[in-house]
This record gives sequence, C-alpha cells and structure tokens, in this order.
Amino acid sequence: MPYFSHNGHRLFYREEGRGALLVILHGNTASSACHAGELEYFGKRVHCAAPDFLGTGQSERVAELPKDWWKEGAGAAAALVEHLASGPALVMGPSGGGVAALLMAIHYPDKVRAVVADSCVERWTPQEVERIVEERARLSVGQIAFWKNAHGDDWDKVVSADTEMIRKWLPTGFDFFDGRLGEIACPVLLTDSLGDELLPRVGPQVSSMLAQIPDARAYLVMDGKHPMMWSRAEEFRRASDAFLASVTGA
Repeated sequence: MPYFSHNGHRLFYREEGRGALLVILHGNTASSACHAGELEYFGKRVHCAAPDFLGTGQSERVAELPKDWWKEGAGAAAALVEHLASGPALVMGPSGGGVAALLMAIHYPDKVRAVVADSCVERWTPQEVERIVEERARLSVGQIAFWKNAHGDDWDKVVSADTEMIRKWLPTGFDFFDGRLGEIACPVLLTDSLGDELLPRVGPQVSSMLAQIPDARAYLVMDGKHPMMWSRAEEFRRASDAFLASVTGA
C-alpha cells in the first residue's frame, strides 16, 4: 500500500492512471476512499493521486488535529507532489478539500499548475460553524455509512477529532485565506451550486473570490447538494474536463 511522509507522519494515498499529475483532496470527515469515482473517471485521462490527510482514512491517527488542518493538508499535498516527482500538479478538491487546494496554491505555488475548487467559500461566521457541529450530531444512517466507508471502524473517533478542531473556531468563525487569494498565480476554476444547503451566502462569496483571484472563472448551477462534485457529477466533470484541457493543452 502506498504511503509518504509529511512532518514526521505517515500518510496514505491512492493513485490511478498516467500522464499529467492530478491531486484530488478530500474534505472534512471524508477520505480518499470517497473519491473512487473521481479516481476512475479522471484516471482515464491523467495520473490521479488522492491522499488521506492526517488523522483520516488509512493515514496515521493523532489524538488532536491541528487548528490549521486545511493548511496542514495543503502541505501534505505538496509533499505528495514532491514524493511522486511529478509536479507541478493539477489540484482538485471539494468542500474542505477545495480550501486546502487554494491554500496549496497560496503557500506552495511551485507545486501547483491549476486548481479546481468545488463547493467551498471564503468565510464562515460563528453561527454557521455552530450549524455544522449540530448537523454532525444527528448521526443519521447516511452519515454513519459515509464515515465508516471513509475511515473504517474507528470513524467515530475521526469525526469527533475533526469536530473538536472545528469547535476551536467557534469564537471567531473561519477566515480560510487571510485575505491572500490575490496571491494565487495559477488558473482557478470555482464550481458551486447556488442551492447548496451547507454553503453560506454562496453567490456573493463566489463573486468576491473571483474578484480577488487574478486568473479565475466559475461554473455555477442552481440546484445541487453539497458538494456539487457528487450531486451534479456529470456537469462538474464536464466543466472540469474543459478547464483542465485548457490548462494542459490536451
């Protein structure tokens, strides 16, 4: 099974296909296991690699996740690109994975060729963070099945660790990028559903992100659940294919 190291931790990754490197980053409480469909689809065109971030999937467990978990994920993705010696990479991610992809472009620009950031926004208020915590506490049958597929039998510990990390943001809310979106030098595609039940103020926030990122475009749909990558998979893949082809010339 393939592993690589980052900051002294052993992290797992999946890969499929050949060609230009596309790194697929998962969101909070998910793992690379949730991206079997993307690995299969995009792996027919490019070399896909999908890591499990620290404390998730088949990667090393830790008692407590870092508060800057998304930035930690960006660093892990950059380490994976170096491990594979195939950079700079195309980078794709939904939700928290989209945040990590954009942070990777900010902090590791030499490792990133282009970004597809799906179903993510720039900021969450404390009230919106509290809503996320409350939603997780429902422990529906669907949630449990998703988490068990992502992490295995200790899924509850993984989700609890992520929820505790998120709770630390309750006093202030999230400001994921610290006003640094304007530093992104590579092309960026933002994909979102205006009907996403989890994204706060998605339309205005996407407009704000577009205004800040020098080379950005967006593909928006009216309906779709979170994330668009899965709820409107055909449209997401069509938009991503066109964008990635424009970047690679393929």
